[in-house]
Amino acid sequence: MSDEVEAGFVRVRLDLSYDGSEFSGWAKQAGGRRTVQGEIEDALRTVTRSPGTYELTVAGRTDAGVHARGQVAHVDLPREVWAEHHVKLLKRLAGRLPRDVRVWALREAPSGFNARFSAVWRRYAYRVTDNPGGVDPLLRGHVLWHDWPLDVDAMNEAARGLLGEHDFAAYCKKREGATTIRTLQELSLVRGEDGIVTATVRADAFCHNMVRSLIGALLFVGDGHRGPDWPAKVLAAGVRDSAVHVVRPHGLTLEEVGYPADELLAARNKEARNKRSLPGAGCC
Repeated sequence: MSDEVEAGFVRVRLDLSYDGSEFSGWAKQAGGRRTVQGEIEDALRTVTRSPGTYELTVAGRTDAGVHARGQVAHVDLPREVWAEHHVKLLKRLAGRLPRDVRVWALREAPSGFNARFSAVWRRYAYRVTDNPGGVDPLLRGHVLWHDWPLDVDAMNEAARGLLGEHDFAAYCKKREGATTIRTLQELSLVRGEDGIVTATVRADAFCHNMVRSLIGALLFVGDGHRGPDWPAKVLAAGVRDSAVHVVRPHGLTLEEVGYPADELLAARNKEARNKRSLPGAGCC
């Protein structure tokens, strides 16, 4: 599938962050709900004095309430619009955007770049505390309170059984026609000096609810309700387990998106569009 930029347009990469608390997710929705995509597209149209909307493509759509520190998107702008506005565009967006979303960098993207399909990994962090007193009020919008003591060593032992390429159907909300095969590259947890447990979750891509479901399973291990081998058994079973809870979104932040070297962008773009199957798996 070709991803050539239309003649007369330039592809622009945007690096951005947002507090997801007051957003109904990234993607534009009917009914006037407030979304990150909608806010940025509206601001971009206004500051460039354009009659129409230039649509953004994002590295990873986030759900309602999920935050982002290292989100990446691209937009194709008419070359004359980019030439006229790019020098002051970043500052003008800062003046137009609401305070819970910021664009930090705008630059012409290299050939073959696609914010979504050129990415080789996405890294999320999920933050939780088991402090019996609850969450620091200043962090309440970004840290989950779990009211059972957590054994981080047991959680890390369980996490190791989930690494690698698998069909994560047991940890995803199924979407018609979409594969649930993913490569989980990293899943590890560390307790900080402040007592907050931060889970780092990195994969080539994520299916819907995957990170929050994985964390839900690990919390059940950490508080002693299940053994460390249980999350891998759920994965192998390939079906949703009612004991796996999708934890609340506010503890989750998209921290970073990784891309290959410029000369490999187009190849990665093409590879990522191919629907995957596991070795020996039947089609569809």
